[in-house]
Amino acid sequence: MTISRTKKLVGVTAAAGIVAFLAGCGAAPEADTSDSAAPEAADDFIPCLISDEGGWNDRSFNQSAKEGMDRAIDELGVEGIELESTTPNDYGPNLEQLVAEGCTLIVSVGFNLAAATVESALANPEINYAIIDDYADTDFDGTTDAPNIKPLVFDTAQAAYLGGYAAASWSAENGVNKVGTFGGMQIPSVAVFMDGYELGVQKYNEDNGANVEVFGWDTAAQEGSFTGGFAANDTAKQTAQGVLDQGVDVILPVGGPIYVSAAAAIAEGGGDVVMLGVDSDLAVADPDVADVTLVSIMKAIDVAVYDATVAAAGGDFDVAPYIGTLENEGVKLSGFGAFESELPEGLMDELMALQEQIVSGEIVVESPNSP
Repeated sequence: MTISRTKKLVGVTAAAGIVAFLAGCGAAPEADTSDSAAPEAADDFIPCLISDEGGWNDRSFNQSAKEGMDRAIDELGVEGIELESTTPNDYGPNLEQLVAEGCTLIVSVGFNLAAATVESALANPEINYAIIDDYADTDFDGTTDAPNIKPLVFDTAQAAYLGGYAAASWSAENGVNKVGTFGGMQIPSVAVFMDGYELGVQKYNEDNGANVEVFGWDTAAQEGSFTGGFAANDTAKQTAQGVLDQGVDVILPVGGPIYVSAAAAIAEGGGDVVMLGVDSDLAVADPDVADVTLVSIMKAIDVAVYDATVAAAGGDFDVAPYIGTLENEGVKLSGFGAFESELPEGLMDELMALQEQIVSGEIVVESPNSP
């Protein structure tokens, strides 16, 4: 377990300064750069954040959440507490410590913290809670299990649909016609990427009379390749290799640090294979893999955490779920970076048109794992 207390910004959003190539579909909200962008926080306001076992340097959702919290802490001028979990056994004790430290807002990162967060929230109704990638509905009755928890969830299938379409186009252009994916744990926030990805490939096939195959995931059966965790280890590398062995030239690893294992498998194979990043703009977050990262399927976790923290600081905390979509820019594709000049002709326009159709409702991306 790692504890950090901070009153100043220690990181920047992974995609800061990067304008997503699809942003032209709708005007993004104008950023307020004035000194009054964040309200004055109450004297006793202590925002707190707890990671899952992936840790702060996962180049993915934990890191993005921390960047959002760091920004809020910096702008509010308050002291916050951030606890890094190293195993699932840390979740309960970490939450207990944050309560003991007097936290007035506690943000949990990830589905795996749901049960511990619900238990803590029920025991401490005076504290505001938020949880990323989950509704905190542990009894599956359709409602959040504590009245003081705000879900921060993302309809990632929408952006993954665009990513799958792009992957299929890339593979078809190269004459391979095979793409793949694998995940960490089979949980909704992971499978939703894989659903959208496969559905996007299917859309490409329908529109272009193609036959690009997907290995590693079957949306209809909800079955596929998983490592069983989120660590970048031999199991993750072997899982990636199992998908690569099918002859794919594009692979989507879904699960934070497991992209490292995918990159290692690609490097050892020596083939002309690219991968897609998840959550953050991976080519920016980890330049070491920029040369094999075609594009990233992003979630604005940092923005959601920042907004929830600022609202709580100003006494405006609202437990209504936040759902990130293409329309509100809670999910989107990154740019293609160095690969942009190599993209199949017309792909950018096709992706732009698809996004417009999803936002308008003309295309509904139907993932059983969408929030």
